[in-house]
Amino acid sequence: MPVMTSPIMSESEVRAAVAREMPGVRADLERLVRIPGIAFEGFDHSHVERSAEAVAELLRGCGLDVRIVRSGGQPAVIGTRPAPPGAPTVLLYAHHDVQPVGDLSLWESAPFEPVEREGRLYGRGAADDKAGIMAHVAALRAFGDQLPVGVVLFIEGEEEYGSDSLERLLTEHREEIASDVIVIADSANWDVGVPALTTSLRGLVNLFVEVRTLDHAVHSGMFGGAVPDAVTALVRLLATLHDAAGDVAVAGLAGRTGAPVDYPEDRFRAEAGVVDGVSLIGTGRITDRLWTKPAVAVLGIDAPATGEAPNALVPAAKAKLSVRLAPGDDPRRAYDAVRAHLEEHAPWGARVTVTLESGGDPCVIDASGPVFDAARAAFRAAWDGTEPVDIGIGGSIPFIATFQEMFPQAAILVTGVEDPHARAHGPNESLHLGEFARVCLAEALLLAKVAGQRQPAGQVAER
Repeated sequence: MPVMTSPIMSESEVRAAVAREMPGVRADLERLVRIPGIAFEGFDHSHVERSAEAVAELLRGCGLDVRIVRSGGQPAVIGTRPAPPGAPTVLLYAHHDVQPVGDLSLWESAPFEPVEREGRLYGRGAADDKAGIMAHVAALRAFGDQLPVGVVLFIEGEEEYGSDSLERLLTEHREEIASDVIVIADSANWDVGVPALTTSLRGLVNLFVEVRTLDHAVHSGMFGGAVPDAVTALVRLLATLHDAAGDVAVAGLAGRTGAPVDYPEDRFRAEAGVVDGVSLIGTGRITDRLWTKPAVAVLGIDAPATGEAPNALVPAAKAKLSVRLAPGDDPRRAYDAVRAHLEEHAPWGARVTVTLESGGDPCVIDASGPVFDAARAAFRAAWDGTEPVDIGIGGSIPFIATFQEMFPQAAILVTGVEDPHARAHGPNESLHLGEFARVCLAEALLLAKVAGQRQPAGQVAER
């Protein structure tokens, strides 16, 4: 690749270049959405392979040196382009795999056939996270041969399935992907029209709890009234996880207050789809409940289906729990605390077995310094003067903590294309096309502003 000698593009030039590229970016996004690349077990993983190949082709078209890599899991794509002399290197992360679609009857249009309705593009992965990929591509296309920074694109292939092989991939390709700045495009903005930097994310512990009261099912009339059935015992046990106000009642889970952004209850209820008359749970500010305090949810229960249930006392029942951890908590310690709570609160001496499924670390990002100032300036320009806000996310991206540990000198920016109406992971996932154009512009402006800072000698990450 020849050394860049031309000056960094001006803001007006970047704006014009991004606008020029958006029709092609939109078309390529739709092509990606049509590929059902689901990394979960039981799905056809040839589509994940097709998705990786499609991403690799897009990156080659941007002049990057591209490889498809794996380490025992699904394929990731790494694309690199060296930095001009004295310029920093920026790692751009996204993922090309998507969530399963769930109940097809709940979709208003086919999940893998992108459709525009009222300014939003509908389809699985349209927001999470194929638009993240295309935001990176849009910025690269806008600069063309005038790219002012070095770039490493790392496009993962199993984020939705837990990123099991990500740490191995990062370790194996550490020298190749070492960067001064890391942009993780897998989060959300605060609202349509209001950009955001994500500065904290909760951790996660998923676990199973099984309750057994009998060694076999028995007649509910002959034995009911004296023998506890497992479903009732499980329900009573699950009820102990929250107090009367709905706060988590597990001793030993960390929590904090002081989230800096207010979230009006009427807006929150509308965006969450809370049914009229249903009260919110927990105490304190809504942002504290979502971002800086623990949360426990029951994701599913294994018990006889109502249409098939005999008149018999159920001997065993099982639930899957999701425990979201406040920033600063530790998933191993949190699992021990939840397990101890469940074992100690077993009703009527029921036998309780707790099994860990997965865990992930929370993270907090110190969003201060020149790179974050550059990001905020880029957002402000792309959103026509609207001031960006720092937000937390109630969800989890555990590998951010891995990036922090492996690249401690890098500034990590967590950005995204979603908004409160995107419905990522659910039916009718969608992308606000106007906001997507702003995200693409913001990323291109960010690269120009970061390049304008020019790293002092010796400060560029070793590669």
